[in-house]
Amino acid sequence: MPRPANALIIDDEPHVRVLLTAILRQLGIKTIWDAPDGSTGLSHAALHKPDVVLLDLNLPEIGGLEVLAKLKAENPKMPVIVVSAQSTVRTVNRANELGAEGYVVKYAPKSEVIQMISDALDRIAENPSDRDAKGEQKPVAPGSS
Repeated sequence: MPRPANALIIDDEPHVRVLLTAILRQLGIKTIWDAPDGSTGLSHAALHKPDVVLLDLNLPEIGGLEVLAKLKAENPKMPVIVVSAQSTVRTVNRANELGAEGYVVKYAPKSEVIQMISDALDRIAENPSDRDAKGEQKPVAPGSS
């Protein structure tokens, strides 16, 4: 199966949205929406039904973990890749429990961020139906591929 064709980026930092857009375009994703906060992100997800969501955790209004839970409640099979500066074991485990498809450390070197996102997109493409009854798939932890 091919990689996702479109994506939604939910991040409150404009420069990060620009960087992630450039990375996704480099990886072949043509249609990209973005949102600066959790509530706008949830609205965009409901409207556009993206193939994949890149989600920051530190968001205004609604935190990223709550956004992740709401996205998965609305559509359990929607792939969500967390892209965050938070990388504690507790945070990564919680994102995994909520069904994140991958976890990218935001401020890793650019080449590593590109590789982690590329790897996550490949996993999504290779395993579109490899999910449990809730639609969740266990993501690969940061730095392991």
